Amino acid sequence: MERMQLVLDSNRLFAALIRDSISRRILLHLDADFFIITLNYEELQKYKTELFGKSGMDATSFNLMLNQLLQKCIYVEDRELFKHWDEAKEIMLKIDPEDVAFTAAALATGADIWSDDEHFQKQNKINIWKTKDLVKFV
Repeated sequence: MERMQLVLDSNRLFAALIRDSISRRILLHLDADFFIITLNYEELQKYKTELFGKSGMDATSFNLMLNQLLQKCIYVEDRELFKHWDEAKEIMLKIDPEDVAFTAAALATGADIWSDDEHFQKQNKINIWKTKDLVKFV
């Protein structure tokens, strides 16, 4: 069986960061390639204070967990996304324009997307994994 490859929706990364959840276990223990993009970092910076507050961790523990999670991820360069931007835009623009970048990352890497957002189900070009579907692989 091929190694699973998944583009992370920011909400899956956030869920793994704020509590010892199934999302955290999947990210830390599933033998898969997890891809992230600039948008993940931007959203992480935007919501970092809020995420820290929700986590209940002290600053050191929070930063250690964040680093541990990010070490499990592979960064997809923006230039790779731009190569697939038009196709991704065509797929997602009418569904949710905010997710064009994640779609472009999936096209660039040949990966599926890990997201519990229902709107991804409205397209049929990229395989979408919900958290409940990944549980059996951990």
